[in-house]
Amino acid sequence: MLPEQIKNFREVVTLRDGVHVLLRPLIKDDCKRLEELFSPVSDEDLRIFRSNVKDAEVVRTWCDNLDYDDALPLLALVKERAVGLVTLHFFHGARRHIGEIRIFLSKDFRKRGLGMKMVRSAIELARKQGLQILIGEVLAEQTKIVRAFEQLGFKIQCTLEDYFMLPDGDCADIVFLMMTLKPKVEEF
Repeated sequence: MLPEQIKNFREVVTLRDGVHVLLRPLIKDDCKRLEELFSPVSDEDLRIFRSNVKDAEVVRTWCDNLDYDDALPLLALVKERAVGLVTLHFFHGARRHIGEIRIFLSKDFRKRGLGMKMVRSAIELARKQGLQILIGEVLAEQTKIVRAFEQLGFKIQCTLEDYFMLPDGDCADIVFLMMTLKPKVEEF
């Protein structure tokens, strides 16, 4: 069940070229849309996913087992077509104040400003959920994405060498970014 703060969340964003995109939480009935979003993923792009998103069973499992206490996925829709997904992943225990943002855009919706708008929405939802810190992990070679996260207020904390293992066994460096949502207040 969707948390009360986001149950009715709907946001329409307008891209630079005038296209309207609806952002709303992913629901179980979106499975087919999610499969269609991931089906054209190239083998090269697939290398950087944590799961095989081209496997319909993997996507079905995500939809069938939605747990908004673990992850809050926001789907970007143009009419009925899914064109992007941003997910806010929650931690528990000692890291319960931290969330992680992950994003994927359909190839034809990249470099159009949608990613920035989706991450901004996820940041606002993170605040509503009471998170204090957001993190993002970006492949070091994706310098434009790193810069985009910085423009949104994330700060590079470090680069982790060989942190991400690709399916073929090669390793890639990860830039670890962080945004503080609740600034520390020094009182006297």
